[in-house]
Amino acid sequence: MGNGELRIEKKLAVKFLSAFFLIFIIDQLIKYVFLQGFEFNSRCISLVLTFNKGVAFSMFAFLGAYLKYIQLILIGVLIYVFYKEKLIFTHPVISGILFAAALSNLSDRFIRGGVVDYVYWHCGFDFAIFNFADVCIDFSIIMFAYYYFFGKIPKKVA
Repeated sequence: MGNGELRIEKKLAVKFLSAFFLIFIIDQLIKYVFLQGFEFNSRCISLVLTFNKGVAFSMFAFLGAYLKYIQLILIGVLIYVFYKEKLIFTHPVISGILFAAALSNLSDRFIRGGVVDYVYWHCGFDFAIFNFADVCIDFSIIMFAYYYFFGKIPKKVA
């Protein structure tokens, strides 16, 4: 491996790790605020602490403690696939965001027994309660879907 390739790999690692730690820390700080008792209520959106024992819309909550181990295995497989397919190298920022958000929610399961959720939309209809990490996961998946269908992620978010 030449000097140029090593420099590029370091640059990509810095991008990945910067995105990873930024998202992980922001998500955990926001959750900390809600764990300290912050609450806000309005006609359409409430910010209230809940612990989600399942995944989206509380699905699979019946799996109990097994769910966190299943998710740990799935994240491990996903990291392997991303590494093998070189997505971590071609899209380090989006990959960093995805893995930070996934691991932040997973760490909640191990530390707090459920994912800390707090955004509750109830204007016209009730929507699942979610958090910042969930939004980051959705954003990452949309960006990778865009990449899959159109061949590239816009440079501003890659």
